[in-house]
Amino acid sequence: MTGSKGATRQSGSGLGARVRLWDGGVRKWTVTRGGEQASNVRYMMSTMPKRQRNASDLPLEDALFAAKARKKVPHEFVLEALAPLSPRTNPMFGCLAVYAGEKILVILRDKGEKTADNGVWLATTEEHHGSLRREFPSMRSIGVLGKKVTGWQVLPAEAADFEEAALHACELILAGDSRIGKVPGARRKARPPRSKSAAKRRKTP
Repeated sequence: MTGSKGATRQSGSGLGARVRLWDGGVRKWTVTRGGEQASNVRYMMSTMPKRQRNASDLPLEDALFAAKARKKVPHEFVLEALAPLSPRTNPMFGCLAVYAGEKILVILRDKGEKTADNGVWLATTEEHHGSLRREFPSMRSIGVLGKKVTGWQVLPAEAADFEEAALHACELILAGDSRIGKVPGARRKARPPRSKSAAKRRKTP
């Protein structure tokens, strides 16, 4: 009889008879001689628990994907709204910068420190602050950048109209509004150097 707990199986007869006792995960071997127990050898076999699969068991690409999937994208609805532009992202200052073509459009911030600056940072310049503020009353300069007035502006996540404002900013970007978005590192063309004669004329009273 086999298969159940406490089941026995006898093989052989007489002096060489062996009785195999099964008791859960423990295998017992009992050797009998002439109907009397001569020795009792117990071999214990514990059942091994199944090993849980973790990221280190996965192929490299799958492990990297799993790690990325666990990382939360701040204000993900903004990326969804900008999807027609096929935006790409890049980590920056612990935030997420969003690009389309050669332009950086916005930075998405949702950090545990200095939370007042969490939200959507708009890539803009001072000359556009006035007109943009008429459309985004809650827009303001970014405190962590250390200046009283910053070229970049934030739509703060703590504002009551945050999502509405952020989606409106996406609408402007999709419409090609030149006030939002700029090419990183782009500089205005340098003015041509003044001639020596012009410099002398300026010095002459």
